[in-house]
Amino acid sequence: MLLFDYFPELLKGLATTFELAAIGLAMGFVLGWILVLLRKYGGKVLSPIATAYVEFIRGTPMLVQLFIIYFGLVEYGIDNFTAAFLTLGINSGAYQSEYFRQGIESIGQGQIIAARAIGMNRLQIIRHIILPQAIRIALPAWSNEAAYLPKYGVVAFAIAVQDILSKAKWIVPTWSLSPLEVYGMVALLFVICISAISKILDIVYKRVKIPGF
Repeated sequence: MLLFDYFPELLKGLATTFELAAIGLAMGFVLGWILVLLRKYGGKVLSPIATAYVEFIRGTPMLVQLFIIYFGLVEYGIDNFTAAFLTLGINSGAYQSEYFRQGIESIGQGQIIAARAIGMNRLQIIRHIILPQAIRIALPAWSNEAAYLPKYGVVAFAIAVQDILSKAKWIVPTWSLSPLEVYGMVALLFVICISAISKILDIVYKRVKIPGF
């Protein structure tokens, strides 16, 4: 019976964890494309800035980034939930930009040359030639980010966001339960959810993939 007593609380925490991940993933998707386009077409000024940003984010722990954002902006009224999804989005954007960059670099230069030959400008080439193909090529690598981000998101526990780990920590002493039981249930919930996400994205990729890639 104890399982039915504390399980709804775990589900509430799980919902918060995946809400953070979803917002962070969407934010990272937009930021990732901005970064990769700046790196590829930003010239001598914007390209190095975008590259430095990506390298800095990828080279520092997410927990440190979370503390910098939270404690750096708390005086401006930012709450812990906002700090958490901003951190996830900023971090994910750097990684997603790398996936998209690999997708762009996989597109044959012959297509770009042909597009220019028929009078397409850079913006038209990006919109009609590069983006549609790069997204589909990058989808397998991007799927890893979508599956991993909920697991990375548990760092929100460190700033008292009521995610699944915070709920688990509260449940153990409240119901006098074994930590192994509660955290084992947390692990099981993650395995089920992440497996489902991976399977769905695998089905999507098989439907939209470009033959030959």
